[in-house]
Amino acid sequence: MEIEKKINEVLDRIRPYLENDGGNVTFKRYENGIVYISMTGACSNCPLSEVTLQDGIEEALTSEIPEVIKVINEE
Repeated sequence: MEIEKKINEVLDRIRPYLENDGGNVTFKRYENGIVYISMTGACSNCPLSEVTLQDGIEEALTSEIPEVIKVINEE
């Protein structure tokens, strides 16, 4: 699916920033405008993970891929 390819490309650009802090993100699936991810490593229990999710990952995906309306972290 083309959207999933675009999602992974955006996540690949974000990933180095997360890895610098000991974390990472894994794409799980895309359904009805929602991207489901899993934040791993240091990101999985970081108190700022919600900020990273909304201001970083969700912002990047929704601004670059019009079909994406929300990003949800599934642990």
